[in-house]
Amino acid sequence: MPRLVVLTGFLGAGKTTTMLAAGRLLTARGGRVAVITNDQGSDLVDTRLARDAVPDVGEVTDGCFCCRFEDLADLVTELLDSGRADTILAEAVGSCTDLQATVVRPLRARYGDRLTLAPLTAIVDPARVGVLDGDLGYLFDRQLAEADLIAVNKSDTLPRAEFDALLDRIRRDHPRAGVLGYSAGLGENVDALVARWTGGQRGPDVDLDVDYDRYAAAEARLSWLNQVWQVSADAGFSARRWAHVALESLSAACARRGDVIGHAKLAVQSPAGLIRMSVVAAGDPPRHEPDGRDEPPVARATVLVNVRATCPPDDLESLVRAAAYDADLAAGAAARPGPASAFAPSYPRPVHRIPAAPA
Repeated sequence: MPRLVVLTGFLGAGKTTTMLAAGRLLTARGGRVAVITNDQGSDLVDTRLARDAVPDVGEVTDGCFCCRFEDLADLVTELLDSGRADTILAEAVGSCTDLQATVVRPLRARYGDRLTLAPLTAIVDPARVGVLDGDLGYLFDRQLAEADLIAVNKSDTLPRAEFDALLDRIRRDHPRAGVLGYSAGLGENVDALVARWTGGQRGPDVDLDVDYDRYAAAEARLSWLNQVWQVSADAGFSARRWAHVALESLSAACARRGDVIGHAKLAVQSPAGLIRMSVVAAGDPPRHEPDGRDEPPVARATVLVNVRATCPPDDLESLVRAAAYDADLAAGAAARPGPASAFAPSYPRPVHRIPAAPA
């Protein structure tokens, strides 16, 4: 029977990297994998990267899975009817919670024995644990509280003893969930994560207490910006340097302002290939994927920009323009922006909300 894995977790946790690492592993084992990405906007870096890694990719845009449930169900139904996939990996928006009631149970009710639902998996960045406060901290806690499996990513970013202590702390704080550590970037222990999806048990089916006003306030703190830039230089320029300086400038500007970056992602497509860069904390340097490659100069590149940060939408658009200007100066190029979609998410209004069955 086909299996659906729903991934939740805060922005910047590495959900997309996890999804693609798992997809590659399952494909190498002979599996047929489909991926569904999700975002409050459109023009998604995650979708572009997924299509470069796995052949079967769908997306639910302009709202989270819970508020665009029928769009999600249409994709799942098409995959089931076609028989193209035995594993469906679905990555929820990083600012959403209450997915057991609004996504998992409604999917189970709709598809019955046509589809197996894997344990709801919350992906966690160790750097976020205990750091987010106020309504964002509340949202982060609710994501972990409803998870059947808490998968702590980026095990390579902490000393082993410190990472193990963090896993123990999460186990104490969330006893109903399984807890596992891994590194999607390095591919370490991804096989154990996949094994939990294929053989793991869901936690006790309990109702999550969610204050929707606090949930909405957390989402409203984060502005979304999606935009496509065309960058060119007749004499040629380094697309990697342009992207690095743009993200570096944006990261530094947000740090100076005291803004939290949920994530900032660039997908740079040029004749030299595809480059992805990301920042998941204000003030951090950009992370390159692939790392360390020195591409030849190019005359033009298309840059897809996705940024989530705690500043007003108009401010975020101005910050991105300033970052592009800095990158132009550094790389000797000229960037031309396309229309920007900059907004704060609206109040979450799920299509369905199914309570847990009585014990």
